[in-house]
Amino acid sequence: MKILYFAWLAERLGCPEEDLPLPQEVKNADDVRRFLQQRYPEQAAILDDPAALRVAVNQQLVDWDYPVQCNDEVALFPPMTGG
Repeated sequence: MKILYFAWLAERLGCPEEDLPLPQEVKNADDVRRFLQQRYPEQAAILDDPAALRVAVNQQLVDWDYPVQCNDEVALFPPMTGG
């Protein structure tokens, strides 16, 4: 799965994107978030609150319960503001 990080997430995790094989138990976008918390324990707090993040799967903004597959692209980013 390709994971993309934007804005302060990329800065804190130290990379804008990565390709990861995900465990079979990862079934939805929130499972991806929790998997990343385990992968980056020193940065787990930045992924702790799903309400403070937005997620897109295959360039479509989705809710955290959206199902994912191993060949999907998942993007994590801070909430967008208008103006």
